[in-house]
Amino acid sequence: MAGRSGHPSTLAQAYALTCALACALATPWVSAAAALKVNGSSTVTPVVTEAAEQLQGQGLSIQVDPAGGSSGGISALGDGRIDVAMSSRPLKASDHERFPGTDFRSVAIGYDAVALVVSRDVWEGGVRQLSREQLQGIYEGRIRRWSELGGPDRRIVFFNKEPGRGTWSMFAGWLYGDADKAPLVSFPEVGSNQETRSKVASTRGAISQLSAAWADGETVFALGLVEGDGEAIAPTSENVTTDRYPIRRPLLLITNGAPDGAASTLVDFLLGTQGQSLVEKHGYLKVAAPPTAAAH
Repeated sequence: MAGRSGHPSTLAQAYALTCALACALATPWVSAAAALKVNGSSTVTPVVTEAAEQLQGQGLSIQVDPAGGSSGGISALGDGRIDVAMSSRPLKASDHERFPGTDFRSVAIGYDAVALVVSRDVWEGGVRQLSREQLQGIYEGRIRRWSELGGPDRRIVFFNKEPGRGTWSMFAGWLYGDADKAPLVSFPEVGSNQETRSKVASTRGAISQLSAAWADGETVFALGLVEGDGEAIAPTSENVTTDRYPIRRPLLLITNGAPDGAASTLVDFLLGTQGQSLVEKHGYLKVAAPPTAAAH
């Protein structure tokens, strides 16, 4: 009797063990397939993060990571470690040369500008605009005090965006015509927009490159840029939209090949009414009215 009563129990245990093993093997595969990995620009991150939260309710799992900036995201996509790269700079020839096997496809979800922002003491000390030549002097260490530019008698503290970040690439490209021509410099480096704004706001005599959407006019202040005609152009929405402000850029999602599956769902959402509302909510311009020079 004991053998008969134990036999069904043994079968049941074996069946339960088989199910457990099957579930253990299947669950990670399902999660990995369902999770869309997105990495790159800290400028694009707030928009994509909020879109991911809204899409979560529709059963789409999206992992958003701003580590590494635009170039880091593009590299991760080229290496096959992520599904979508976020970039606040256009793709360059060197990106295609580095990853010849990757079919980079970029979609603009919005537009932004790169501002040069200063701390309150510099702004209130009278520095409201700078020319390309003056900024080159600061960047190359030839101009070291704000008093040389009509401001307070204070040392200039330049916080440089990490090279490879979209913000730095766009700034250096405007300053020297090509980011690769920018000289090597030794300044304290900052990463995300949040870190940059915080550092500039809390440091007397500070200046840095920053997404214009993060220049709040309360803790950090955006300078006008002076070009050939001598007029200072501020990074306002109107000036960016009409191409008057010189450092403007698209905010991109980049995929390997045409976006499909979850990546296509994310792109379509961000280009739709709800997604474009998020773009505006975070201070950027919608794709409905892009700056013509920034569309690539």
